[in-house]
Order: sequence, then structure tokens, then C-alpha cells
Amino acid sequence: MIRCLAIDDEPLALQQLVTYISKVPDLELAAQCQSALEARKYLEQNVVDAIFCDINMPDLNGMDFVKSLQAPPLIVFTTAYSEYAVEGFKVNAVDYLLKPFGLQDFQRAASRIKERLEGPSANSQQLIANSQADTIFVKTDYRIVKIAISDIRYIEGMSEYLKIYVEGESKPIITLLSMKKIETKLPDTFMRIHRSYIVNLTKIQEVNKNRIIMDADTYLPIGDLYKEAFQNYLDTRFLGK
Repeated sequence: MIRCLAIDDEPLALQQLVTYISKVPDLELAAQCQSALEARKYLEQNVVDAIFCDINMPDLNGMDFVKSLQAPPLIVFTTAYSEYAVEGFKVNAVDYLLKPFGLQDFQRAASRIKERLEGPSANSQQLIANSQADTIFVKTDYRIVKIAISDIRYIEGMSEYLKIYVEGESKPIITLLSMKKIETKLPDTFMRIHRSYIVNLTKIQEVNKNRIIMDADTYLPIGDLYKEAFQNYLDTRFLGK
């Protein structure tokens, strides 16, 4: 399914987008927002494949919002003003829907999104390991990024998404992937310590009761199902009485 974000400050126009998204089989509504600022906050914690975005909005218009995104997903602009069309395509918009538009126009835009996503880099659930097995590639924000396995500090599972925390990066890399899938691509220096966490054992600073301390601000719980395996790991490396 193609996860979509709908943005429009007009309630009726926003409801139309939501309705049209529900009528296209390949589309799934991830969220709806009534301002670009609200949408920006949502995207800080979530990943979408496409955005249907009004241009004329208060505080921050849709065009400036898209330009502000470091790695924007696929964009379809919606507006009542035709003079924005050229500017829209300058930011590589997939399509431009002039209000009032009907379901047929919307389906055309949806088809263009699907065509873009079915390219060679489209499978958002695919993780590729190189032949040396020292790096992985994951899809995030419609990009495929390379991650050095040794730089991964820990991985957090959140429903069908993962947050990959990497050394030197202020924010995690968010990707559509399962814990089970990424576990198969990681070496034995990584261990599942909780149903929601995989940790790089070489990055652990301290173990305190049922918690792993990665740094002063990061404490990861050790789940009951994983305690024995983790304790066995500690026992093989513990020096002392």
C-alpha cells in the first residue's frame, strides 16, 4: 500500500482528499493535517510515500513546506490557482491538481505516484546487504541510504516500521521493515534484547539490573523472553567473582 498524507487548511477540501484516497485501492491514508506546520511535525516521527498538499495555506504555504523537506516523498499539489503549476513542477512534483478536480483527475495523479514507486528503488520493504556484509541499504523518505553496520547503535521496532539509531546521527533512520527481516542481515555482534529492541553489543556502556545503558540519555529494557540469552552472553565475557 502507498501511504499518503493529505494536507489542506479547508475542511471540505481535506475531506475530499481523504475520500478520494479511500477510493483508490493502492492508496492508504496515513494521516490528514490542516496545516503545513502540523504536517511537518507528523513527518518528524513518521514516514509516508506520497503527500497530497494544498499550496495556499496560512503560516506556511505548501510550496515552501515541500522545499523545506530534506528528502520529500512524492508530491501532488492541489490548488485553485493555476499560476503555481510551473513552480510546482520545479520542485519535481508528480502532478498538479487544479481545484475543483474530480475523482478521475485524482486517479491520474495516483497512477503517476504508483509508476514512480514501481521503479527499481521502489520496494519499501526491501533491505539489501552488500557482498562484504559490512553495510546495509534501507529505504527512507523515498531514498535508499547506505548504513555501515558497525555504526548502528540500536534498532527500535514500532509496529511495521523500524527506527535505526546510527552513530553520529542526531535523528534515527525510519524505514518500513520488520524486526525479523533486519535480524537476518545483522552479524552476531547484535542481539535482540526485547521485542522492540535490537542492540549492538559493542556499543553497550553499562548493564544495570534489567536495563542496558547506551549513554547518559538512553536506557533500553531487557525483555523477559530475552533475559537468559543476554545473561549467557554476559557470562562468557564477565571477569570477576
